[in-house]
Amino acid sequence: MALNYIWIAFFLIAVLVAAIKLAFFGDVDVFPAIMNACMDSAKTGFEISLGLTAVLSLWMGIMKIGERGGMVERLARWLGPLFRRLFPDIPEGHPVVGHIFMNLSANMLGLDNAATPLGLKAMEGLQEINNEQIAKRREKGAIDDNQLQKLQLTASNPMIMFLVMNTAGLTIVPVSILAYRAQLGAAQPTDVFVPILLATLISMVIGVALTGAIQRISLWNRPILITLAAVALIVAGMAWAAEALTRDEMGVFSANIANVILLGIICVFIISGMRARINVYDAFIEGAKGGFSTAVGIIPYLIAILVGIGVFRASGAMDWLLGGIGWAVEACGGNADITGALPTALMKPLSGSGARGMMLECMQTYGPDSFAGRLSCIFQGSTDTTFYILAVYFGSVGIRNTRYALPCGLAADLASIVAAIVIAHLFFA
Repeated sequence: MALNYIWIAFFLIAVLVAAIKLAFFGDVDVFPAIMNACMDSAKTGFEISLGLTAVLSLWMGIMKIGERGGMVERLARWLGPLFRRLFPDIPEGHPVVGHIFMNLSANMLGLDNAATPLGLKAMEGLQEINNEQIAKRREKGAIDDNQLQKLQLTASNPMIMFLVMNTAGLTIVPVSILAYRAQLGAAQPTDVFVPILLATLISMVIGVALTGAIQRISLWNRPILITLAAVALIVAGMAWAAEALTRDEMGVFSANIANVILLGIICVFIISGMRARINVYDAFIEGAKGGFSTAVGIIPYLIAILVGIGVFRASGAMDWLLGGIGWAVEACGGNADITGALPTALMKPLSGSGARGMMLECMQTYGPDSFAGRLSCIFQGSTDTTFYILAVYFGSVGIRNTRYALPCGLAADLASIVAAIVIAHLFFA
């Protein structure tokens, strides 16, 4: 329901702002701009979905090889102690655990093109579990047919936890941000590397802790603490690498490590299929066929959220919001340099490409080595596109009642914004 009200608010606020601009400022272009934004955003949503078809087909084919070859099942067994604590409603040893792990791994490596199809595959598995559990309750007479249909359209606890972990956007290798900084002439493009790692880790911890509290999941146990310690060690190792390597060496390291790991995973899946004596090629084709239907299924949801965001931006409401926040920050005695980076922070939950544009604009305006330029990079790398993920992931399995997923996702975003500002002051003020 929260997404419903926010989507309505996008349009109503946009119309109100446009009416004020027309009546009091004589802006005769605002309403045509809004309608053009509607059409352009709808077209963009369709093109994104169409572009996802190839990637979805590729990764769903690879995952089918992993399933048929037993590799996904092995991952589920290995990760069982951890995932039983985070996702207690998932049956022990279920293959969806492997899908969740693959999605989170792709996110950490900054491989968005791989993370999305893997996430959709995981969400599909979570919906299957949800339907099975609902069917069992129906057989026992605990729910009637009307309740059954309603529950099938409602996000389960594991779905919400999985979505929040995605929106937190834990990223260990922010390759694209480092590349943009190098292109714009930053003296040390990798100087935001450690701050991004710290901010995104805080975002993940806050998001998971808040969702766990709502779901009454105790996170104070050995598997979760060991995992957190392992992630902290990885972050420390990457931080050491950022300090020890030269600029050129770090660029090569960042550009290659993620893709080498990903290619290694593909090869492991193929080898597991060969060892299981399955027809690897046929398994890939079988999985790839599902990519097209999944891409088509998310088109309405993606268009809906992009049109709402496009209207909000085209009306000028986003600019007014940013201006108001900037004024409030300065009025409270805050660092005025923060204002220049705020557009990136506020745009990131709405649009990844929009936030990227804001980041580049900030670095071009203030300089890549300015406080605002560096802070905008930390904002860009420390969280993910909450509304996009919500629309695509839940839309792919027909979920309409998202429960508390959006508030928890936005809470993780807020944590990352606050953490980014504090960390940026510690490193660059």
